[in-house]
Amino acid sequence: MSFLRIALLILPIAAAAADQPQWGQAWTRNLVSEEKNLPATFDPITHQNVKWVIDLGTQTHSTPIIAGGRIFIGTNNSNPRDPKHIGDRGVMMCLDENDGHLLWQLVVPKLEDDKYLDWPETGMASEATVEGGRAYTVTNRGELVCLDVLGMANGNDGPYQDEGQHLALRGEPAIVPGPLDADIVWMLDMKEACGIWCHDGAHSSVLILGDHLYVNTGTGVDNTHRLIRRPKAPSLIVVDKNTGRYLAREEEKIAPNIFHSTWSSPSFAEIDGRPTLFYCGGNGITYAFNPLEKNSPTGEVVALSKRWSYDLDPEAPKTMVHRFTTNRLEGPSNIYGMPVIAEGRLFIAGGGDVFWGKNQSWMKCANPADGHEIWSYPLGKHTLTSAAVKDGLVYATDADGMVHCIDAATGKNVWVHEMNGVFWASAMVADGKVYLGTRKGNFCILAAGREKKVLTNLELKAPISATVTAANGVLYLATMKQLWALHQP
Repeated sequence: MSFLRIALLILPIAAAAADQPQWGQAWTRNLVSEEKNLPATFDPITHQNVKWVIDLGTQTHSTPIIAGGRIFIGTNNSNPRDPKHIGDRGVMMCLDENDGHLLWQLVVPKLEDDKYLDWPETGMASEATVEGGRAYTVTNRGELVCLDVLGMANGNDGPYQDEGQHLALRGEPAIVPGPLDADIVWMLDMKEACGIWCHDGAHSSVLILGDHLYVNTGTGVDNTHRLIRRPKAPSLIVVDKNTGRYLAREEEKIAPNIFHSTWSSPSFAEIDGRPTLFYCGGNGITYAFNPLEKNSPTGEVVALSKRWSYDLDPEAPKTMVHRFTTNRLEGPSNIYGMPVIAEGRLFIAGGGDVFWGKNQSWMKCANPADGHEIWSYPLGKHTLTSAAVKDGLVYATDADGMVHCIDAATGKNVWVHEMNGVFWASAMVADGKVYLGTRKGNFCILAAGREKKVLTNLELKAPISATVTAANGVLYLATMKQLWALHQP
């Protein structure tokens, strides 16, 4: 399939420029928005520059996605919206963009048997990706689902008709879906179909290219953190977006060397006239693949063709990696953030695992044509960041509570700003501003550019894990407990 053909097929995702139908800029994942007239401050008490605010659950790790007048955001069920859904559940909420009221929700019971498969109260941490009348996401149970954006309002569409049983706990009778429930069009259980092993909580932002979905599976270690139960499991798969059929996978033997789990989602760009898919594995290696051109005529799962691979930490151990669990001095690297393509270069952040790894991390810049490293910039002890690249500057966060402004051409430091708390969220750049939030609830707006300037600094009442999103003149800030819609009237 030619790049032109791919571009024509996926044009609807880019056509609604004011919407934000996936996490990051279309395909390249750059955390930059072209929205204008966004607020440089807001007051959570007087509600100055606040369009509306609603309560979510008590843990929200999912970045809000906005498309077609709807907002999609994952959270937990600690604040039940429907009395028939009580208890710990993963929830993907679909909200009205105008006032934030609930249109419908996908409610998913926790995985049974082992809390490390689906960590308590984590909720649904994946982002939605929306195209036309469909939304695609990965549930807390490791299921890739295609959802009707209208929910049950227009009936139960698609081949999947078992929503009632899916809502129920194992061994309990089906729950009759109501008007607030999601309509699942099709579902692929990656545990059964692909042989993955869930760990802690799935975090995946689906990439759409033509008729294909590129999906991070979230496979990882077991509850001992020292064993890979599914050493042949894929980290990246390709699925037919219309039917949910499993089509292709990476065959790079990533799984045995996943240090913790797999959280990075893929990106895409045309490089020197060649369509290229980029993916960061849980083994600390970045891969470039050729996108799937055509489905297997026999229906078998085929292997993605690798172009090159890049190791951001070549001195790290590559075998028996789990002997370094809890070792903060040495060990393998992991990559949480997405690979970002901007200004003709590839930007990747990674290092020692946040929970179990060594205290060392970097922002790396590589040539997207061949994976050769251009520069390396040291970050704090850990990082989960994806890059935001704008006007020759790279903005990155780390677990030391620092936001770094880096020269994109040279990798040299421009400025550093310290905030209160650890960063799990990435920076987002829009309208000449850099928006940032920490796990202690410190929210800061900086001026974008080579001169560091603080525009506002607030201490909110809840941690921030999700990256800020901008769409249709509104800034969306999700704390763990609330979603704020901010605008400048």
